[in-house]
Amino acid sequence: MSATETTTLLPNHRRTLSNHSTGTPAAFSHRVSAFIKAEGEPSWLQSYRWFLFGNYFNVLLVFVPLSALAHYLHWDVSLRFSFSFLAIMPLAKLLGDSTDQMSSKLGQTLAGLLNASFGNAVEIIVGIAALLQDELRIVQTSMLGSILSNILLVLGCSFVAGGMKRLESHFKATAAQASSSLMTLACITLVIPAAYQSARSDDSGNEGLLVISRGTAIILLLVYIAYIYFQLKIQDGLTDHENSSPTTITQLEDEGEAKMSVAAASISLLLVTVITSFCADYLVASIEEFAERYHVPKAFIGLILLPIVANAAEHVTSVWMAFEDKMDLTMTICVGSSIQIASFVVPLLVIVGWISGHELTLYFANFETIVLFASVLLVNTLIQDGKSNYMEGLMFVVFAV
Repeated sequence: MSATETTTLLPNHRRTLSNHSTGTPAAFSHRVSAFIKAEGEPSWLQSYRWFLFGNYFNVLLVFVPLSALAHYLHWDVSLRFSFSFLAIMPLAKLLGDSTDQMSSKLGQTLAGLLNASFGNAVEIIVGIAALLQDELRIVQTSMLGSILSNILLVLGCSFVAGGMKRLESHFKATAAQASSSLMTLACITLVIPAAYQSARSDDSGNEGLLVISRGTAIILLLVYIAYIYFQLKIQDGLTDHENSSPTTITQLEDEGEAKMSVAAASISLLLVTVITSFCADYLVASIEEFAERYHVPKAFIGLILLPIVANAAEHVTSVWMAFEDKMDLTMTICVGSSIQIASFVVPLLVIVGWISGHELTLYFANFETIVLFASVLLVNTLIQDGKSNYMEGLMFVVFAV
């Protein structure tokens, strides 16, 4: 080989070695590109086009800026309440889409933890916003309303929808029983503070009730963590081995390719969470004046209106999946979501109230506690056999009404 050829090859060789070294700008750029868009994933433009324009429900996003304007310009309370109410509905759908798209690309453990953390993100955000504004009654009624709407109204409508096409629908009875058992445990933890409060004969304050509530909240959170671990690691006895990994709503609705990249979904999840927190704050700030002016009971707003706005998209999905004979997904949405609220969201809010100096307890009104206990008892009775029909659905709906 001539000297000229050697001189020509040496720089190329050095460039090749440099590109393969881990500390070069080229290698760093490659790693960044791989994170931003992995091979086979949609581009950023494709991700956000689907995210923002992939559903007609997103038309309601126009109320997000309107809710901010109504709040800061001090418009009439009816506009402030209505705009914030309507703004949270599409934001809840976008939160679910972001979570599902991230879960579809993560491993089994991370996907399960992500769905456990953000499955009821809107309830957590609205609850914290109400808690920090010292609206403890709104916090309690909204949590109870979410539980009751899931296990009575939505599950009942889903059973009726499934019964429209077939005489009986089937789901995994063992998995449903495991979920309902944890739901029963969470329900009992709400009965105990009510029994303690009723048995008290003095007016010494809420010290004992706070101790019971906070201690119970810590125990419930530990049990919920164990339940998540049980679902993720020890599912062989509950489901088929090949189907044991957590399945998201998006995967079952559309089993095609991913609609968003992981990076785009992560950024979307963060941004929508922040925007939802502002809209929830606007909504809670308008509840007091709205309830007084239009003589709407706060219990009605918390039990009925807030659960509807927080779970509207999820409820429609549950009914549609039941109509398509995907009852396992329906049970996951209804019963699983109720477990998250009772065993994770409510105890979390008690702990947040403890830290922030707000005396939120697990003591609900006696009538509400009795209704919750009777509802859980009815659900446990009717799902024991792993079958459902329209008549059972009508029972749930009638009890909810």
